[in-house]
Amino acid sequence: MLESLPYELPELVTSAPLDTHRSTVLPEWVDWNGHMNVAFYVTAFDQASGAFMRNMGLGRRYVDGKLGMTFVLETHVTYDREMKEGAPMRFATQLLARDAKKVHLFHEMFHGEQGYLAATNETIVMNIDYASRRSAPWPVPVTARLDLLWATHQLLPKPAKAGRIMSLSKKK
Repeated sequence: MLESLPYELPELVTSAPLDTHRSTVLPEWVDWNGHMNVAFYVTAFDQASGAFMRNMGLGRRYVDGKLGMTFVLETHVTYDREMKEGAPMRFATQLLARDAKKVHLFHEMFHGEQGYLAATNETIVMNIDYASRRSAPWPVPVTARLDLLWATHQLLPKPAKAGRIMSLSKKK
C-alpha cells in the first residue's frame, strides 16, 4: 500500500451527491436515430467516474507516475430520456460503498438546461497496482479522502435505480 503520493492532491469536494462533472453531447456521439448512441452514454459515465477519481487524487499523474490505475469491474446503465446533439449534461455522483480496494458509484445524468434525468450508471471500480496489474489497496491518502466523502454520502438515501436486476416484466 502506498503511504503517500508524490504529487499535490486537489482540494477535496465532499458535496453529497458530488456535482463535479459537466459535458456536452458531441456530434460524433449521435446515431441514425438522431440521439446519443448507447455506447456514448457509457463514455460519458466513464468521464464522470474519471472526475470522481481525480477528486480522490487518482488522476493522470497516478497512472503516468506508474503508481497505479483503476479498472471497471461491472457497470449497469439505464436509459431514461433521449439526449440530442449539443445537449449539455450534468452528472450527480454518489458513493454507495467502498472498501480497501474498490468503490461502488452511482451516477445520474441530467439534461444540463431542462433538468430531466436522462440516464443512470451504477459501477464498481477497483484500484490496480501498476507493476503487477493486480488489485491493490487504495493509497493511504486516497483511503482518507474516501473516508471523508463516505461520511457525507452514507447519509444519502440509496437511489431507487441502484442494485436493479435486469429481467422482463411478468404480465399477470
